[in-house]
Amino acid sequence: MADWVDAIATTDVDAEDVIRFDHGSRTFVIVRDHEDNYYCTDGMCTHEDVHLEDGLVVEATIECPKHSSIFDCASGEVETPPACENLCTYPVKVEGGRVFVEI
Repeated sequence: MADWVDAIATTDVDAEDVIRFDHGSRTFVIVRDHEDNYYCTDGMCTHEDVHLEDGLVVEATIECPKHSSIFDCASGEVETPPACENLCTYPVKVEGGRVFVEI
């Protein structure tokens, strides 16, 4: 059964930016888009296991810093290869200035 985990403060991540979030033995990224929506995906690119924490965020997409694969943050879908496997995404809610992730 999934639990809601208090991940970060909303002020921890700027608009069109990304922050790493580790929980237990797993790693994730939380992305804030240009419209103040928050997303959570697996932290590692599906192409070559490079962490996405240094990725470029444009609107609601994140680009891998190594080979420039681009993923949709809401769906996890690959928009630009070389990655061919989608990222897993996780439900997010914002309450009281905190971002919670359902893991």
